[in-house]
Amino acid sequence: MFEILERTALNPTVTRMVISAPLIAKKAQPGQFVILRAGETSERIPLTVADYDRAAGSVTIIFQLVGASTMELDRLRPGSCLHDFVGPLGRPTELEGLKKVAVVGGGVGGAIAYPIAKRLHELGCTVHSIVGFRSKDLVILENEFRAVSDELILVTDDGSHGRKGVVTAPLEERILAGENYDRVIAIGPLIMMKFVCLTTKKYGVPTVVSMNPIMIDGTGMCGGCRLSVGGETKFACVDGPDFDGHLVDFDEAMQRGAMYKEFEAHARTAACNLFQKEVL
Repeated sequence: MFEILERTALNPTVTRMVISAPLIAKKAQPGQFVILRAGETSERIPLTVADYDRAAGSVTIIFQLVGASTMELDRLRPGSCLHDFVGPLGRPTELEGLKKVAVVGGGVGGAIAYPIAKRLHELGCTVHSIVGFRSKDLVILENEFRAVSDELILVTDDGSHGRKGVVTAPLEERILAGENYDRVIAIGPLIMMKFVCLTTKKYGVPTVVSMNPIMIDGTGMCGGCRLSVGGETKFACVDGPDFDGHLVDFDEAMQRGAMYKEFEAHARTAACNLFQKEVL
Protein backbone atom coordinates (compact mmCIF):
# COMPACT_ATOMS: atom_id res chain seq x y z
CA MET A 1 0.00 0.00 0.00
CA PHE A 2 1.50 3.30 -1.08
CA GLU A 3 0.01 5.66 1.45
CA ILE A 4 0.12 9.42 0.94
CA LEU A 5 1.82 10.76 4.06
CA GLU A 6 1.89 14.46 3.22
CA ARG A 7 0.39 16.76 0.61
CA THR A 8 1.42 20.39 0.12
CA ALA A 9 0.42 22.90 -2.56
CA LEU A 10 3.66 24.65 -3.57
CA ASN A 11 1.82 27.11 -5.79
CA PRO A 12 -1.61 27.19 -7.50
CA THR A 13 -0.60 24.56 -10.06
CA VAL A 14 2.15 22.50 -8.39
CA THR A 15 1.73 19.96 -5.60
CA ARG A 16 4.22 18.03 -3.48
CA MET A 17 3.35 14.62 -2.06
CA VAL A 18 5.30 12.35 0.26
CA ILE A 19 4.54 8.68 -0.37
CA SER A 20 5.27 5.67 1.81
CA ALA A 21 7.41 3.40 -0.39
CA PRO A 22 10.24 1.83 1.64
CA LEU A 23 11.68 -0.39 -1.09
CA ILE A 24 11.84 2.47 -3.61
CA ALA A 25 13.26 4.88 -1.01
CA LYS A 26 15.99 2.33 -0.25
CA LYS A 27 17.29 2.35 -3.84
CA ALA A 28 16.25 5.69 -5.37
CA GLN A 29 18.93 8.06 -6.64
CA PRO A 30 18.77 11.58 -8.12
CA GLY A 31 17.60 11.58 -11.73
CA GLN A 32 15.47 8.46 -11.48
CA PHE A 33 11.68 8.36 -11.75
CA VAL A 34 8.62 6.38 -10.78
CA ILE A 35 5.47 5.46 -12.68
CA LEU A 36 2.25 5.64 -10.70
CA ARG A 37 -1.50 5.24 -11.01
CA ALA A 38 -3.83 7.14 -8.73
CA GLY A 39 -6.59 4.53 -9.04
CA GLU A 40 -7.23 1.17 -10.65
CA THR A 41 -8.46 2.64 -13.94
CA SER A 42 -6.13 5.66 -13.94
CA GLU A 43 -3.53 6.56 -16.54
CA ARG A 44 0.09 5.70 -15.84
CA ILE A 45 2.07 8.84 -14.96
CA PRO A 46 5.89 9.07 -14.92
CA LEU A 47 7.21 11.45 -12.26
CA THR A 48 10.80 12.13 -11.26
CA VAL A 49 11.79 11.37 -7.69
CA ALA A 50 12.02 14.83 -6.12
CA ASP A 51 13.46 13.55 -2.84
CA TYR A 52 13.65 10.45 -0.67
CA ASP A 53 14.15 9.54 2.96
CA ARG A 54 15.68 6.12 3.34
CA ALA A 55 15.22 6.04 7.12
CA ALA A 56 11.55 7.00 6.93
CA GLY A 57 10.95 4.85 3.85
CA SER A 58 9.33 7.70 1.93
CA VAL A 59 9.60 9.15 -1.57
CA THR A 60 8.65 12.69 -2.52
CA ILE A 61 7.05 13.56 -5.86
CA ILE A 62 6.23 16.99 -7.22
CA PHE A 63 3.79 17.39 -10.10
CA GLN A 64 2.08 20.11 -12.08
CA LEU A 65 -1.62 20.14 -12.86
CA VAL A 66 -1.53 19.85 -16.64
CA GLY A 67 -4.14 17.23 -17.49
CA ALA A 68 -6.85 14.89 -16.29
CA SER A 69 -4.49 12.42 -14.62
CA THR A 70 -2.58 14.96 -12.55
CA MET A 71 -5.89 16.55 -11.57
CA GLU A 72 -7.10 13.16 -10.36
CA LEU A 73 -3.88 12.66 -8.42
CA ASP A 74 -4.14 16.10 -6.85
CA ARG A 75 -7.56 15.27 -5.39
CA LEU A 76 -6.08 12.56 -3.15
CA ARG A 77 -5.37 13.47 0.46
CA PRO A 78 -3.07 12.14 3.21
CA GLY A 79 -4.25 8.77 4.45
CA SER A 80 -5.41 7.57 1.03
CA CYS A 81 -3.28 5.28 -1.11
CA LEU A 82 -2.02 5.18 -4.67
CA HIS A 83 -2.95 2.09 -6.65
CA ASP A 84 0.53 1.67 -8.21
CA PHE A 85 3.90 3.22 -7.45
CA VAL A 86 6.70 1.54 -9.42
CA GLY A 87 10.39 2.37 -9.39
CA PRO A 88 13.03 3.54 -9.25
CA LEU A 89 13.24 3.59 -13.05
CA GLY A 90 15.77 5.10 -15.44
CA ARG A 91 19.47 5.69 -14.98
CA PRO A 92 20.67 7.83 -12.07
CA THR A 93 22.37 11.12 -12.88
CA GLU A 94 26.16 10.63 -12.90
CA LEU A 95 27.54 12.98 -10.25
CA GLU A 96 30.65 11.36 -8.78
CA GLY A 97 33.93 13.23 -9.22
CA LEU A 98 32.42 16.59 -10.18
CA LYS A 99 34.01 19.64 -8.52
CA LYS A 100 31.95 22.56 -9.84
CA VAL A 101 28.55 22.33 -11.49
CA ALA A 102 25.88 24.76 -12.66
CA VAL A 103 22.43 23.27 -12.08
CA VAL A 104 19.86 25.05 -14.26
CA GLY A 105 16.16 24.50 -13.62
CA GLY A 106 13.08 25.91 -15.27
CA GLY A 107 9.55 25.89 -13.83
CA VAL A 108 8.47 22.57 -12.38
CA GLY A 109 11.78 21.21 -13.71
CA GLY A 110 13.19 22.69 -10.52
CA ALA A 111 11.66 19.72 -8.72
CA ILE A 112 13.98 17.46 -10.72
CA ALA A 113 16.97 19.77 -10.44
CA TYR A 114 16.76 20.09 -6.65
CA PRO A 115 17.69 16.50 -5.67
CA ILE A 116 20.63 16.72 -8.07
CA ALA A 117 21.85 19.96 -6.49
CA LYS A 118 21.32 18.42 -3.04
CA ARG A 119 23.36 15.31 -3.85
CA LEU A 120 26.16 17.36 -5.42
CA HIS A 121 26.28 19.46 -2.27
CA GLU A 122 26.51 16.30 -0.15
CA LEU A 123 29.43 15.14 -2.30
CA GLY A 124 31.31 18.38 -1.60
CA CYS A 125 30.83 19.85 -5.08
CA THR A 126 30.56 23.61 -5.60
CA VAL A 127 26.98 24.14 -6.78
CA HIS A 128 25.71 27.19 -8.64
CA SER A 129 21.94 26.89 -9.04
CA ILE A 130 20.16 29.02 -11.63
CA VAL A 131 16.41 28.58 -11.45
CA GLY A 132 13.77 30.34 -13.55
CA PHE A 133 10.02 30.81 -13.36
CA ARG A 134 7.42 32.87 -15.21
CA SER A 135 6.47 34.92 -12.14
CA LYS A 136 6.78 35.13 -8.35
CA ASP A 137 3.60 33.17 -7.64
CA LEU A 138 5.01 30.15 -9.50
CA VAL A 139 8.32 29.96 -7.61
CA ILE A 140 8.95 26.64 -5.84
CA LEU A 141 11.72 25.23 -3.61
CA GLU A 142 13.59 28.53 -3.25
CA ASN A 143 14.65 27.85 0.34
CA GLU A 144 15.56 24.27 -0.48
CA PHE A 145 17.81 25.35 -3.35
CA ARG A 146 19.42 28.04 -1.20
CA ALA A 147 20.32 25.47 1.45
CA VAL A 148 22.27 23.26 -0.99
CA SER A 149 23.78 25.90 -3.30
CA ASP A 150 26.99 27.89 -2.98
CA GLU A 151 25.25 30.45 -5.16
CA LEU A 152 21.57 30.70 -6.07
CA ILE A 153 20.37 32.89 -8.91
CA LEU A 154 16.60 33.08 -9.23
CA VAL A 155 15.07 34.69 -12.30
CA THR A 156 11.52 35.41 -13.39
CA ASP A 157 10.25 36.33 -16.83
CA ASP A 158 8.43 39.40 -15.53
CA GLY A 159 10.92 40.43 -12.85
CA SER A 160 8.41 39.98 -10.02
CA HIS A 161 10.94 38.00 -7.97
CA GLY A 162 14.70 37.76 -8.18
CA ARG A 163 16.30 38.88 -11.41
CA LYS A 164 14.27 39.64 -14.53
CA GLY A 165 15.12 37.55 -17.56
CA VAL A 166 15.85 33.99 -18.59
CA VAL A 167 18.26 31.43 -17.16
CA THR A 168 20.72 31.56 -20.06
CA ALA A 169 21.77 35.15 -19.31
CA PRO A 170 23.28 34.58 -15.84
CA LEU A 171 24.67 31.23 -16.99
CA GLU A 172 26.58 32.85 -19.84
CA GLU A 173 27.73 35.65 -17.54
CA ARG A 174 29.24 33.13 -15.14
CA ILE A 175 31.00 31.27 -17.94
CA LEU A 176 32.43 34.50 -19.37
CA ALA A 177 33.55 35.53 -15.87
CA GLY A 178 35.79 32.48 -15.77
CA GLU A 179 33.72 29.89 -13.93
CA ASN A 180 35.14 26.61 -15.15
CA TYR A 181 32.20 24.29 -14.74
CA ASP A 182 32.88 20.58 -15.02
CA ARG A 183 29.31 20.25 -16.20
CA VAL A 184 26.05 22.10 -16.65
CA ILE A 185 22.94 20.10 -15.78
CA ALA A 186 19.76 21.59 -17.28
CA ILE A 187 16.23 20.46 -16.48
CA GLY A 188 13.03 22.16 -17.58
CA PRO A 189 10.92 22.90 -20.65
CA LEU A 190 12.40 21.64 -23.91
CA ILE A 191 12.83 25.14 -25.29
CA MET A 192 14.74 26.20 -22.19
CA MET A 193 17.05 23.19 -22.34
CA LYS A 194 17.65 23.80 -26.04
CA PHE A 195 18.86 27.35 -25.47
CA VAL A 196 20.95 26.35 -22.46
CA CYS A 197 22.70 23.84 -24.70
CA LEU A 198 23.18 26.39 -27.49
CA THR A 199 24.78 28.67 -24.92
CA THR A 200 27.13 26.11 -23.40
CA LYS A 201 28.10 24.63 -26.76
CA LYS A 202 29.71 27.95 -27.74
CA TYR A 203 32.11 27.60 -24.84
CA GLY A 204 32.62 23.86 -24.91
CA VAL A 205 31.01 23.23 -21.51
CA PRO A 206 29.72 19.64 -21.16
CA THR A 207 25.96 19.74 -20.66
CA VAL A 208 23.49 17.10 -19.53
CA VAL A 209 19.74 17.43 -19.95
CA SER A 210 16.90 15.40 -18.46
CA MET A 211 14.36 14.35 -21.10
CA ASN A 212 10.82 13.62 -19.96
CA PRO A 213 8.65 12.80 -22.99
CA ILE A 214 5.42 10.84 -22.88
CA MET A 215 6.00 7.40 -21.32
CA ILE A 216 3.69 4.44 -20.93
CA ASP A 217 5.39 1.26 -19.70
CA GLY A 218 8.78 2.60 -18.57
CA THR A 219 10.61 -0.41 -20.03
CA GLY A 220 11.35 0.77 -23.57
CA MET A 221 8.80 -1.56 -25.17
CA CYS A 222 6.11 0.97 -26.15
CA GLY A 223 8.47 3.36 -27.94
CA GLY A 224 6.49 6.41 -26.87
CA CYS A 225 9.48 8.13 -25.28
CA ARG A 226 11.87 7.77 -28.20
CA LEU A 227 14.08 10.65 -29.23
CA SER A 228 17.11 11.26 -31.42
CA VAL A 229 20.49 11.69 -29.76
CA GLY A 230 23.52 12.06 -31.96
CA GLY A 231 21.55 10.70 -34.90
CA GLU A 232 20.57 7.55 -33.03
CA THR A 233 17.18 6.58 -31.60
CA LYS A 234 17.17 6.42 -27.82
CA PHE A 235 14.44 5.72 -25.28
CA ALA A 236 14.23 8.13 -22.36
CA CYS A 237 12.88 5.53 -19.93
CA VAL A 238 15.76 3.04 -20.23
CA ASP A 239 18.61 4.92 -21.94
CA GLY A 240 17.99 8.10 -19.92
CA PRO A 241 16.40 10.26 -18.80
CA ASP A 242 19.81 12.04 -18.89
CA PHE A 243 21.50 12.67 -22.22
CA ASP A 244 24.30 14.77 -23.69
CA GLY A 245 22.41 17.98 -24.41
CA HIS A 246 24.66 18.90 -27.33
CA LEU A 247 23.53 15.76 -29.16
CA VAL A 248 19.77 15.87 -28.50
CA ASP A 249 17.49 16.81 -31.41
CA PHE A 250 15.29 19.24 -29.48
CA ASP A 251 13.28 20.34 -32.52
CA GLU A 252 12.17 16.75 -33.15
CA ALA A 253 11.37 16.28 -29.45
CA MET A 254 9.25 19.43 -29.38
CA GLN A 255 7.41 18.37 -32.53
CA ARG A 256 6.63 14.95 -31.04
CA GLY A 257 5.46 16.51 -27.79
CA ALA A 258 3.06 18.81 -29.63
CA MET A 259 1.28 15.78 -31.12
CA TYR A 260 -0.52 15.15 -27.83
CA LYS A 261 -1.63 18.70 -26.99
CA GLU A 262 -5.11 18.45 -28.53
CA PHE A 263 -5.80 15.13 -26.78
CA GLU A 264 -4.50 16.46 -23.45
CA ALA A 265 -6.65 19.59 -23.73
CA HIS A 266 -9.76 17.47 -24.42
CA ALA A 267 -9.03 15.16 -21.47
CA ARG A 268 -8.41 18.13 -19.17
CA THR A 269 -11.71 19.77 -20.15
CA ALA A 270 -13.63 16.53 -19.61
CA ALA A 271 -12.02 16.07 -16.20
CA CYS A 272 -12.82 19.63 -15.16
CA ASN A 273 -16.46 19.15 -16.11
CA LEU A 274 -16.63 15.84 -14.23
CA PHE A 275 -15.07 17.26 -11.05
CA GLN A 276 -17.40 20.27 -11.14
CA LYS A 277 -20.44 17.98 -11.38
CA GLU A 278 -19.19 15.95 -8.43
CA VAL A 279 -18.84 19.10 -6.35
CA LEU A 280 -22.38 20.20 -7.31
